[in-house]
Amino acid sequence: MFSRRNFLKTTSCGFGYMAFAGLSTQQAAAAAYQNPLAPKAGHFPARAKRIIFLCMRGGPTHVDTFDYKPALYRDHGRTVSVQGTERGNGRTLLKSPWRFIPSGQSGLPISELFPHLSRQADDICLLNSLNTTVPNHPQSFLQLHTGEFRFTRPSMGSWIIYGLGSENQNLPGYVTVSPPADLGGAQNYGNAFLPASYQATRIGEQGTAVQQARVGNLSSPLSQAAQRRQLDLLQEMNQELLQRSQVNPDIEGVINSYELGFRMQTSLPELMDISREAQRTKDMYGVGAGQTNDFGTQCLMARRLSEAGVRFVEVCHNANWDTHGGLSQRVPQLCRQIDQPMGALLADLKSRGLLEDTLVMWGGEFGRTPHGQGPDGRDHNAAGFSMWLAGGGVKGGIRYGATDEHGIRAVENPMHHHDLHATVLALMGIDHQRLVYRYGGRDYSLTDIHGHVATGVMA
Repeated sequence: MFSRRNFLKTTSCGFGYMAFAGLSTQQAAAAAYQNPLAPKAGHFPARAKRIIFLCMRGGPTHVDTFDYKPALYRDHGRTVSVQGTERGNGRTLLKSPWRFIPSGQSGLPISELFPHLSRQADDICLLNSLNTTVPNHPQSFLQLHTGEFRFTRPSMGSWIIYGLGSENQNLPGYVTVSPPADLGGAQNYGNAFLPASYQATRIGEQGTAVQQARVGNLSSPLSQAAQRRQLDLLQEMNQELLQRSQVNPDIEGVINSYELGFRMQTSLPELMDISREAQRTKDMYGVGAGQTNDFGTQCLMARRLSEAGVRFVEVCHNANWDTHGGLSQRVPQLCRQIDQPMGALLADLKSRGLLEDTLVMWGGEFGRTPHGQGPDGRDHNAAGFSMWLAGGGVKGGIRYGATDEHGIRAVENPMHHHDLHATVLALMGIDHQRLVYRYGGRDYSLTDIHGHVATGVMA
């Protein structure tokens, strides 16, 4: 094959290749190798240093949890027809089976299904005007995580680590705990075209109790001293190859990955082991208490990882909020699994002085319809739903945005997933329009050409 390189070598006595070689050498000298996970400054002062994302798979029902709609109780049984809403015409309104209780000094209305979390109401900012593009699980879940549902793109966590690096060089900058295998799988926490250093380290998987979770390929049959000798030999060979090629991002990435993997062998398993935590702390999170055990362990692990310097931790509720039926029984069960652990996480972070610069996010890919799907279920609703933020420079005890009187669509300060991403990046000190990566001849970002920062949520 006659390559472009050969063409430059042979055409006009190779003058084109001489210019190419000179420019390549200049670029290589300018791009001296730097640890891709080294801490970096943001574009402006950050309100938050780290993120814990509590991810609910399946579309939590906002009108039964965090979006109080008095009119839904009043108009129960009435048929609605609203133009332009997904799956929303000609169906009967279904009131929430549960009461909303004014919580904290702010009086924030939170469902009675969250007695533990409601004690932290004054630190919570309810986002009641979320909306997204597609009312289908795989597409919306991918868009929540990557900003895009049609093509493979880097995840939100990968973008943040790319922009800010990691606070602890013995740990990964981005960890995902028990991620779902469906709804896009590894694309939800992948690095896509960003360098491999920015992909998440996965702990456990959907369907496996987090107590049995392991990190793949972290252990070795060799002693630590023997591993060090083996690694030194590999790194020496890689460095020689790097010197011959002058610049090679793939080799540079391998060198850094080997070193990080070696350091992680002692640091990461120790953080995953919660046995040394005080019993009162484990009790607070609901560890060992049946239905709260798994998510409580995840939340406690998230606090430990964040405290140790992991920049972005995602914990995934190992259940399904897709309540097309069995609403009255399934939703209380799901809430019992997460309520105590979430309340404990916020209280624990606050007691340690970490909540003020740790942004905690809660939510799923979309919400549910306020009209019924049968007598005891709700359908998908991407036109309006809720998430919440806490800590990390966010105003507590407020509701930001609103859906209409029945909770069908966002009507006040509508906040698309793109706007959520822009706002989260801004809280981390990143301008979403300036955090770009050149790939395939164009600059890409998490929000692409979209996204507005919701300054109204910021303290």
